[in-house]
Amino acid sequence: MKVPKHSLRKIVTFLNNPDEDGGFWLPNIQRPFVWSEEKTCRLFDSILREYPISTLLVWKTKSTIRRRKFIDNFLPPHRHQLTAFYVPEDDKKKCLVLDGQQRLQSLYIGLKGSYEGRELYLDILSGEVAAPDDVKFKFEFLEADKGKFPWIKFKDLVFSKQDMLTVAEGLVKHAGRALNDSEKQKISKHVALVFKAFHSDDGIAYQELDSIENEDLYTEDDVVEVFIRANSGGTPLGKSDLLFSLLTSTWDNADDQMESLLENLNRHGFGFTRDFILKTCLTLLDQGARYDVEKFRKKGVRQDIEEKWDDISNAIEDVLDFVRQKTFVQCDKALPSYLLLIPLVYVRYHFPKQWAQAKDVETYLVRTALTGAFSGTPDQLIDLLVKQLKTIGRFDLTEVFGTIRSENRSLELTENRLWEMGYGSDTIHLIFNLWYSFNYTPSYDNNLPQVDHIFPQSLLRKVKMKNPDNGKMNLTRYKADDRDQLANCMLLTAAENGAGGKSDTAPDQWFKDKTDEYLDRHLIPKDAALWKLEQFGDFIVARQALIREKFKYLLAGTSTVAT
Repeated sequence: MKVPKHSLRKIVTFLNNPDEDGGFWLPNIQRPFVWSEEKTCRLFDSILREYPISTLLVWKTKSTIRRRKFIDNFLPPHRHQLTAFYVPEDDKKKCLVLDGQQRLQSLYIGLKGSYEGRELYLDILSGEVAAPDDVKFKFEFLEADKGKFPWIKFKDLVFSKQDMLTVAEGLVKHAGRALNDSEKQKISKHVALVFKAFHSDDGIAYQELDSIENEDLYTEDDVVEVFIRANSGGTPLGKSDLLFSLLTSTWDNADDQMESLLENLNRHGFGFTRDFILKTCLTLLDQGARYDVEKFRKKGVRQDIEEKWDDISNAIEDVLDFVRQKTFVQCDKALPSYLLLIPLVYVRYHFPKQWAQAKDVETYLVRTALTGAFSGTPDQLIDLLVKQLKTIGRFDLTEVFGTIRSENRSLELTENRLWEMGYGSDTIHLIFNLWYSFNYTPSYDNNLPQVDHIFPQSLLRKVKMKNPDNGKMNLTRYKADDRDQLANCMLLTAAENGAGGKSDTAPDQWFKDKTDEYLDRHLIPKDAALWKLEQFGDFIVARQALIREKFKYLLAGTSTVAT
């Protein structure tokens, strides 16, 4: 196996460039770029600190395998699709990057492109380790009009055709102010460091799997296996990424089909992922919900997914449409776990006529979502449920709940569980979906309804009590659990909570001119004396009683509890 070395400056010229030994490209099995802006900047900091950035792994081939370009001007994933970067398939020489995509993509964005329209700048006078971030050389992606000294556009330094002494003198000359000797020395030192780090031929090495000199040495199946093994260590790839790499190795349109399905599912504000789709595929094909690479290597599984993709997609989309249109679920926030949908998709996929007559689906969703029945590791539960559904051939709430309880998973909503659904919990929007009738799917994200504290945190933090250790009134009376509890939360429209809205307004001021209809909708005690800060405790007790009454049909121990 060859291990060529090149300077970092040289290696980025290989990316997307067929004139450089066929160019470096990304094979279809590679997932999207996932590094954040901060992590990209940290890579450049590491390079200037002369930290090793590991060896790359590339496959040199003439295979017609689908590939795509590296992204030059990076945008958030929802603003571009991978399919836009595909290049025409051909049998010419090329190098496909199997390991090192995130590093190379970061280098390409920083040295050849931009991050959301902003280019990479270096603070040329930085160089001291700054706690707690442990960053020595400060890099930032800045707009052009904000890149003023000591911020220097980094690509201009790396690709300068002048010698390092001339570059350093130019920076001093055009600094816009007189620099002291220490600053001049720092500039000279850092320019020299940039030249050393990015111009040295020992900058980066890559292992090369060469299928051009010997076409039979590495088959496409071999390369997929190498890719999986190279990316299985650490955290670069999740299990779904590995499974998808196997799927795309034999199904050319897998990326297109997956992106199209996710776009359809998520257009109403949901956040379905490839992970959910692949787990659903395995379950529908009776392979079990647990992720296992061997399942995707099993004969016929990948072919089944490709051949039955339209039916699988239709089943998933039909169930989501049913949930959105006929149940309380109005938005993504009302589903703490998407996994509870898989048994429903199974019925729709295998028994479409029976699905059309399904009853009690909303009760199933409410109970399982509120009680977290599918939390933790629910693969075994999903397998038991689909086995049962396959046997009875329909959705039956009593049978389903019996199976869930047999796995020691509770479906009872206790008062303690209800009060835990406070500010920041994963179920507060679920309970508010049952409570309110706001539009949860506006076109503009900033118009989403907002959870707000009735008694503002800023006011509650100011309420003190006596410290038993020193007798002083310096202890905060109301801790986070007190401030964030459900009985101190309400749901406001974006307009109500925006500029000039409630914000930190005390309840006695906010509610004083509100109608009875408004107070009833938010379950606010109508005794205005309870709206004062000093009555916070009594207000909570009174509002809990109103909430308890509204949701008594859900609470364990009441005569109206569902099955």
